[in-house]
Amino acid sequence: MQRPRISGALGRLTILSVAYPLAVVGPDATGGAEQVLGMVDRALAGAGHHSIVIAPQGSRVAGTLVSVPRREGAMTDGEWVQAHDAHRRALASVLAEYPVQLIHFHGCDFIRYLPECDLPMLATLHLPPAWYDPQIFSLRRPSLQLHCVSRAQRLHCPPSSLLGPDIENGVPVERLALYRAKEPYAVVLGRICPEKGVHLALEAARLAGAPLRIAGPVYRYPAHVRYFEEDIAPRLDAERRYLGPLDFDAKAALLAAARCLLVPSLAETSSLAAMEALASGTPVIAFRVGALPDMVEDGVTGFLVDDVAHMAEAIARVDQLDPAACRAAARARFSHERMLAAYLERYRRLAAA
Repeated sequence: MQRPRISGALGRLTILSVAYPLAVVGPDATGGAEQVLGMVDRALAGAGHHSIVIAPQGSRVAGTLVSVPRREGAMTDGEWVQAHDAHRRALASVLAEYPVQLIHFHGCDFIRYLPECDLPMLATLHLPPAWYDPQIFSLRRPSLQLHCVSRAQRLHCPPSSLLGPDIENGVPVERLALYRAKEPYAVVLGRICPEKGVHLALEAARLAGAPLRIAGPVYRYPAHVRYFEEDIAPRLDAERRYLGPLDFDAKAALLAAARCLLVPSLAETSSLAAMEALASGTPVIAFRVGALPDMVEDGVTGFLVDDVAHMAEAIARVDQLDPAACRAAARARFSHERMLAAYLERYRRLAAA
C-alpha cells in the first residue's frame, strides 16, 4: 500500500491524539472517530513524526500508546467522573514528558478533560452537533479550533469563532479495491443502535425479497442491547443474518461481493461505510438525511430514498448501476490521502501559529 505523503517544512511533529474514553482504537475499529484517529496515527508514524495516542487499554496504535482503563457499557455518573479523571491524568503525564506541539481530540466529551494550556488544540466533531455540550461553541479558548467533517454537519452548528474549515473524512480506497463477482445480498455496516436504523434495512430487505448481511458490534449500552434483542433479533432469518463485528479484510471482502450497501441512518454526519462501499464498487442506497445526499449521486453511485418502501424498490433497481462509477467517485472524493494531507496541513499551520 502506498503510504500517504505528509512530510513538510516544520520537520518532525509531535502530535497527541485523544480518543473517546470508551472507544478502543485499532486497525479494525468500527466507529468513524476511531477509524479516522487510527489512520492519522499510522500516517504520522509512517512519515517519521511522533504520534502519541491516549486511548483505552487494548488499543493498537503505530505510535506511542498511553492507555487508560478500558470501560464498557453503561456507566454511572461516578464512573464517568473516574473516566474523565483518567483522561486528565494521562494528558498531564504526556504533556510533562513529551514536547507536544498540538493536541487533537476525537471524543464528543472532550470539554470534560480539555487541559488548561496554551498549546494549539484541534477537536474533530465526528457526531451531530446536538450531541455535544453546547458550551464548546462559546469557549474562550483561542488556542482551540473545532471543525466539522461535512458541509451538512456544519449547517447544524451555531455560529462560533472557534469553527475552522471542514476536513471531510476519507477511507483507504486502494485497500478496498477488490474485484469480486457480485452476489445477491445487500449489506448493513456499522454499530447496531437505534439511530442507525438497522431494523428499517431489515424491513426493506424483507419487502424486496433480498438477502441481507449485517456486520458490526452491539456495544454493551443497555439501549443498544435492548434494541438488538427487541428490534433486530426477531427480524433475522436464514436470508437476513447478523455476522457480528468484522476485521478490515473480512469487511472489504463482504463489501466487494455485495449487491449494495443500505444506509438507513436517521442522522449521518459522514458515512465511512458509504465511502468504503463505493471504493469497493458497491452502490449505496441511503435515506436522504444529513451528509448522505452530498455523498451519493442519485442514479449513478446509488439511490437516495425517503422511506422503507422506496428503499425496497431501490434494491430491485440497483443492478442497473455501474460498479466502475462507484469506484471512480470514491477515488475522486473519498481518498484517505486527501484527508490526511488536510490534517497535516492543519497541524502545521496551527503549530506554526
